[in-house]
Amino acid sequence: MVQRQAMSLFEFHQRFPTQKECIEHLFKLRWPDGFICPRCNSQKYGFHSGRFLYQCKDCRYQTSLTTGSIMHKTKTPLMVWFWTIFLIACDKRGHSALSISKEFKISYWVAWTLLQKIRRAMAEQDSQYKLQGIVELDDAYFGSKDTGKKRGRGTTKSKVLAAVSTDEEKEQARFAKMKVVKELDADTVNKFVVENIEPGSRIQTDDLDIFNSLADLGVKHEEYPIVSGEKPLPWVHTIISNAKAFCLGTYHRFGRKHLQSYLDEYCYRFNRRFWEDQLFDRLLSACINCENASYAEITQ
Repeated sequence: MVQRQAMSLFEFHQRFPTQKECIEHLFKLRWPDGFICPRCNSQKYGFHSGRFLYQCKDCRYQTSLTTGSIMHKTKTPLMVWFWTIFLIACDKRGHSALSISKEFKISYWVAWTLLQKIRRAMAEQDSQYKLQGIVELDDAYFGSKDTGKKRGRGTTKSKVLAAVSTDEEKEQARFAKMKVVKELDADTVNKFVVENIEPGSRIQTDDLDIFNSLADLGVKHEEYPIVSGEKPLPWVHTIISNAKAFCLGTYHRFGRKHLQSYLDEYCYRFNRRFWEDQLFDRLLSACINCENASYAEITQ
């Protein structure tokens, strides 16, 4: 599949040079056929510029462009939201809260909150789809580089299950899912498979005991013994390696608490890598359609 090139920084700036263009674009996304009152479906409205509200002239219901989205009641300018969404969508290296705060002259915690809400929208969008066909599945351990610490199973690093669907020839990876888990056991693996992989798929794993009961879930299980020098699961290992490089390269040191949101970000971009020209608009739409979360919810 041919990749379509993403917008450049210059092109994005030309498209959204001021707050005005951001407002107009958000209006078109929310009401592509013109304003429609969410309460009575009337198309007649007035605009309160001071409070930035649209009021229905029939039932007098008030709404805003950001109602029902992660930007609801935001005090951060839409331009900052748009730029942050663009950078997170289109730059595969990602951006830390520190880099966003410096770039847009906002506080670290405002930048961090924006990023966490955007990642929440990414996760919600990807949760609507399941992997199917040939699916490679494996476990992994994520954490900062600590010299002299124990490695592999038994380590204190975060445990992760990773799966990636491939084509029949296994020449190309299609879509990926990654989940931070408390334990790596059969029950956890089975739950991950039920939630993320379509019945009837061919799941390929190594010969760990935690994968032994997969055939009971309505999928075909193909087991490959771990043999030195052989790579029967090339794509899932590549995804794991690249995700680790992304997390370490962008966030340097990270713990289990927010690792899932970083993996959600990585998988979201990976799953849309062939539609780079649509990345910004797709993520903006996801942000509009994702309910807002409180600070307590995104920090838990």
